[in-house]
Amino acid sequence: MTTIAELRARFSPILETVAAGTLDREQERSLPVDAVRALAEAGFGTVRIPVEQGGLGATIPQLTALLIDLAAADSNLPQIWRGHIAFVEDILVTPHTEFRERWLEKILGGAVIGNAWSEIGSVERGAFGTSITVEGEAAEVTGRKFYTTGSIFADYSDTLVQAADGSQHIAVVPLDQPAVTISDDWDGFGQQLTGTGTIIYDGARLESRDVIPFEDRFGYQTAVYQLVLVAVHAGIAAAVEADAVAAVAARTRTYSHGNADRVRQDPQILQVVGEISAVSHAAAALADQVAQAVQAAHDATAARSEDARSAVIETEIASARAQVITSRLVPEAATRLFDALGASAVRRSTALDRHWRNARTVASHNPWVYKAKEIGDWEVNGTPPGFQWGIGTVTSSAQESAGQVADRSAEASGERASEPSEAQPVGV
Repeated sequence: MTTIAELRARFSPILETVAAGTLDREQERSLPVDAVRALAEAGFGTVRIPVEQGGLGATIPQLTALLIDLAAADSNLPQIWRGHIAFVEDILVTPHTEFRERWLEKILGGAVIGNAWSEIGSVERGAFGTSITVEGEAAEVTGRKFYTTGSIFADYSDTLVQAADGSQHIAVVPLDQPAVTISDDWDGFGQQLTGTGTIIYDGARLESRDVIPFEDRFGYQTAVYQLVLVAVHAGIAAAVEADAVAAVAARTRTYSHGNADRVRQDPQILQVVGEISAVSHAAAALADQVAQAVQAAHDATAARSEDARSAVIETEIASARAQVITSRLVPEAATRLFDALGASAVRRSTALDRHWRNARTVASHNPWVYKAKEIGDWEVNGTPPGFQWGIGTVTSSAQESAGQVADRSAEASGERASEPSEAQPVGV
């Protein structure tokens, strides 16, 4: 059985290299192409695939621990891999046997999967402008996607499309073709290196066997996407703690109105570092708690258990609880870092502001206020959380469609899920 120690030993040399280049990449706005490729070559994309099938056999809690380590080194990287992680999780439990075997082989061969789900503009909520046509063994995709986190680094993109009859499908589109254009036009103030920009499909071709119904997507999908974001927050908090400890320990100058001749002995500064440490460890504990819930949902789904739906609901509630906390405390900890340091800490050469910018951006992906409301509605009224996340304009027909989707989702007993929200540098 794979252990977290073995996994860390495998990837720690890469993480050390990643961490050493983070500051330069941040200041130069240089995409971590080499880091993504190094992780892929070391088998990061196969972490969740069972050992007997050729992968590294990690549990979801073990994967989460790795993601926290990776986020501490560079918070962009776990988010870049978010779409790949969700795609792998889907093929592990998909009822489409041929699809599973085909994509397991590709991923074991080193293929990296990106994400292209969300659209911006005036598209109705619950509908998509990206279309697919299927003729025999071939299919074509046409449309524009944004928040396509990870795809600029990937070989294929996990794309949500809509057919002429209104049905929605997952299409795995090869990206190395003239009919695909990917732009690094994500202009967020944080998580700037996730490649969360635009993909334009202009009759992009793929095999029809790489198209499956969206309704067959795994039920705990949304929780997996959110688990990655919780892990990113935990990693950012760990990086803030490490920077605070190192900077305070190294400071030799102190204020005349301070409390000690050395900053490292000043009780007020030590209190600040202690608060940051508490947030870091709490975030890691919350991430593990969510990971345990997601593991239970995976086990129930893989076993086709009648408990699958209740397990999926628990993952939604667990991830929401964690995000309500981390979305508030991690950006605060990133701000408190500056309370422990002097004016030199705000110089651009330190790039310490990246921690707050990145944490705030992650917290903005899916508004935590709505998640807090859903938790309260579950606790007080027993109302299950929504599984169909989307954003867009609303018409009466869209409202009716959303209701029908919710009904179908309930009937599926948790074995299908839904679209991550627009803010997907989710990116996935």
